Amino acid sequence: MRLGLALGYWGRGPDPGQLELAREAERLGYDSVWTAEAWGSDAFTPLTWIAAHTSRIRLGTAVAQMAARTPTATAMHALTLDHLSGGRMMLGLGLSGPQVVEGWYGRPFPDSPLTATREYVDVIRQVLARQGPVELAGRFHRHPYTGEDGTGTGRPLRPITHPLRADLPVLLGAEGPKNIAQTTRIADGWLPLYWSPLRTDVYAASLADLPANFMVAPMARAQVCDDVAEGLLPVKAMLGFYIGGMGHATRNFHAGLMARMGFEAEAHRIQELFLAGRRQEAVLAVPDDFADEISLVGPRERIAERLELWRTGPVTDLLVTAPDPLTLRVLAELNA
Repeated sequence: MRLGLALGYWGRGPDPGQLELAREAERLGYDSVWTAEAWGSDAFTPLTWIAAHTSRIRLGTAVAQMAARTPTATAMHALTLDHLSGGRMMLGLGLSGPQVVEGWYGRPFPDSPLTATREYVDVIRQVLARQGPVELAGRFHRHPYTGEDGTGTGRPLRPITHPLRADLPVLLGAEGPKNIAQTTRIADGWLPLYWSPLRTDVYAASLADLPANFMVAPMARAQVCDDVAEGLLPVKAMLGFYIGGMGHATRNFHAGLMARMGFEAEAHRIQELFLAGRRQEAVLAVPDDFADEISLVGPRERIAERLELWRTGPVTDLLVTAPDPLTLRVLAELNA
């Protein structure tokens, strides 16, 4: 099981310690470092900055949002950064949800998310393969564009720049069972948002036909600390926000996933509290058991014991959000 460092997206401003964390992860032998985006900082610019200050560690987006860019624009970002980094780029994509797609990007959320995802990946694969002009008569993506509001003068194009690798890894952040199953067919890896090594049966059917060398790369908060309850507070804060506020009351993919993992009543309660403006209560309503299962928090000995659970399933890469170099070092030593 390889280790990766997940830096996420910026909050109010850039985190001045992220670059040093990335460089420390590379020094400790971590395989990869990952950035993200929501509705603030983008995923590619910080990753390019990190690429310029590192030499070996692989670079991934976990995730870049599909609604933010056309698939050809996303492919341009990926192939450019792959060249500049000497072939270290991995492209992680996510569809996001209706609240973000329609509220932030000002676009309709697709009524067939699986089709939209499949078409998006198809276009990116065509760009990276560069075997001919990009052509797709899709429901959501048309190359060239043939809509009634177009000029009719568009023509198929292939990228001017030759991609460094046709097989640049494409990973998907999928949560629904059908979306996960499709991911195993069209992508090189899957980026689970929540993964519990105690509840792998939740994903068993979707992962029944994993191809060879397929990456399963969940993210997990990790922190070496004496007080487990205190260490879990950032995990609970994240869960409270995602389950309570990252989506509509009637359509929240994160809450749906928590329900499928055995915490349906708790997920509904978190939503109720968060949407009523009682955000601190929503955070406290997150069950400690759930927060603990999807993270690695506590003294070194406790983390060592729980890390063994993560190795027993299909996980190939553990992407940790770690707040300090000590945690990075301890995980590297335990995973050696």
